[in-house]
Amino acid sequence: MASAPRVETGYPHPLGASYDGDGTNFALFSENAERVELCLYEPSGEHETARVDLVQTHDVWHGYLPGIGAGTAYGYRVHGPYQLHAGLRFNPHKLLLDPYARQLTGDLVWHESLYGYNRDARASDLSYDQHDNAACMPKAVVTAAGAPAPTRRRPLVPWSETVLYETHVRGFTMLHPDVPETLRGTYAGLARPEVIDYVKSLGVTSIELLPVHAFIDEPFLIDKGLTNYWGYNTLNFFVPHQAYLGGADIGSFREFVDRYHDAGLEVILDVVYNHTAEGNHLGPTLSYRGIDNLSYYHLSAGDRRYYVNDSGCGNTLNIRHPRVLQLVLDSLRYWAGEMGVDGFRFDLATVLGRDERGFNPRSAFFQALQQDPLLAGCKLIAEPWDLGPDGYQLGSYPADFSEWNDRFRDTLRRVWRGDPGQLPEFARRLHGSADLFEHRGRKPHASINYVASHDGFTLRDLVSYDQRHNEANREDNNDGHLENLSSNYGVEGPTTDPEIDGLRWRQQRNMIASLLVAQGVPMLLAGDEFGRSQGGNNNAYCQDNPINWIDWDAIGEDGRALTEFTRKLIALRRECPLLQADRFRHHSEDRGESSIHWFNTEGHRMRDTHWHERDNLALGYLISDNGPADGDAWRMLVLFNAAPRAQQFVLPADAADAWRRLVDTDVSADGEERIAAASSVTLGPRSLQIFSADVSP
Repeated sequence: MASAPRVETGYPHPLGASYDGDGTNFALFSENAERVELCLYEPSGEHETARVDLVQTHDVWHGYLPGIGAGTAYGYRVHGPYQLHAGLRFNPHKLLLDPYARQLTGDLVWHESLYGYNRDARASDLSYDQHDNAACMPKAVVTAAGAPAPTRRRPLVPWSETVLYETHVRGFTMLHPDVPETLRGTYAGLARPEVIDYVKSLGVTSIELLPVHAFIDEPFLIDKGLTNYWGYNTLNFFVPHQAYLGGADIGSFREFVDRYHDAGLEVILDVVYNHTAEGNHLGPTLSYRGIDNLSYYHLSAGDRRYYVNDSGCGNTLNIRHPRVLQLVLDSLRYWAGEMGVDGFRFDLATVLGRDERGFNPRSAFFQALQQDPLLAGCKLIAEPWDLGPDGYQLGSYPADFSEWNDRFRDTLRRVWRGDPGQLPEFARRLHGSADLFEHRGRKPHASINYVASHDGFTLRDLVSYDQRHNEANREDNNDGHLENLSSNYGVEGPTTDPEIDGLRWRQQRNMIASLLVAQGVPMLLAGDEFGRSQGGNNNAYCQDNPINWIDWDAIGEDGRALTEFTRKLIALRRECPLLQADRFRHHSEDRGESSIHWFNTEGHRMRDTHWHERDNLALGYLISDNGPADGDAWRMLVLFNAAPRAQQFVLPADAADAWRRLVDTDVSADGEERIAAASSVTLGPRSLQIFSADVSP
């Protein structure tokens, strides 16, 4: 080891490693530490070159090292008591990763030395391990200061016009024939013109990426030969996941964002601030646990040896602590500012809004977001539940949040499966779930509507399987949701029966069309537009293989037809103001008022008795915008028939003089056709039709 470099006092802010062109200031928060050592390494991170002590100002340890520049690798060793029942787990034998690192070198190698205790000891984590873990740990890397924020103009798509497309950096391009093999599975691969052109051609406005923060695989998955493919196991909240860089520097992520902005597409990140990869009390000591376990994590009040597990992943980040709150906000600002992303989807977001009294829409986290001049302008999406007490909070978030609406998902699945008694709930979901969101000034965009997401069956599997088929996960098919509200329509899995296969494609059209004519913000799962299957696996989080990778060469004629259908419906939504609601519509007969009305099969307004007909699976949905007396008027009528038999409908006569059929999900009656009001039309079994009205001012 070389002689120790000169160390000056430096500054306690900003946290992390800050290179100014002449040297680097290091600052690390630890409220309960007794001593902090900064360990310097050569750029590869393999050999330690120096070790210095930092000084303390309040709860921050810091020091300035002249001559230490960008590219220097480093880590920390933090000294203090090892008193588990008091929540203290300091162990200076463990090299720790800087929570504010911007770049990493080296990979984490699972080894016994990564644990703060001796795993062979009878007392388990109550023991104390003195093996050095440096050889198994990635190192943080000092990065150049002053990286400019992106200069390209953000698309700034209004919520009312937004169509989300959820996808995965790796899986979207791993089998893409137009992406060079060296770029597949990377940010650069996702930024290829051929990929962007396809996404743009669908008509979606915003891609929502599964986690891209640096994450690691859990040991139990490695032992099974599996990986954490989805990425909900965060190691660091600032570093882009190394495998997706493909050997490039972190600038490749920002270049990817710029390319999407050039195409007018937004980039939204799925972020995981509810827990970390360190797991429960038997997990490894990699960063936060060894730096200040008592501050970073929410610990059990009865015995601080144990962790509150509201995330279901072993631990819960203590967002109530001001320094942990600062960490999350600084991370968000980094991705929104220097990396230029347009918004965030918060995984298990109830964790972030829970204070001592429970979930609070005015918690410190939400208030901090609302006052932040950068973050307040981002799209904010909540997964509105977790596994903690009163964890399900759909509809309870602040007005500047949108929320994943699982009630929309489940209702559409039940309706098209043919479950009885669903019409009232179906109407509420089509209406934008006003019953859940129309309060405190919230708008229809508060509801993120979806039928399928990464978590669960794909749309194709939803109509192909009655049961989950997760055998590849090596948990004896006991993982994943047991009830998927799905149907195989007679055959489990793939079939050569043309009648069953035809019905499956029609059901996919039905659900895509229902999604895109509903009030609220639609979200598509990548691949659902052409019938991608995961072989019935509804919990494919650990499958980094063709189960998850999109096989572009396998898209057949039916898949291409479904893609064109999806494009048509998205284009219809984009061109029709009625489907871009910026406020909730209700029943109204006044000219100049937008309204929604519901019709029965006889062309009459639905009455209370009609809503209680449990076996009725047919409904008419009319959206109107009368406009000014001398201006344009809009009418859109959607007729739903979820029954397994054909259904006659009388087109409403009090809303238009004539109707033009735009869409029929029954391919035997496809195409546009002009039909007089009060005429009768036939909907095929399990199908829908969409009409627009010819209305004179």
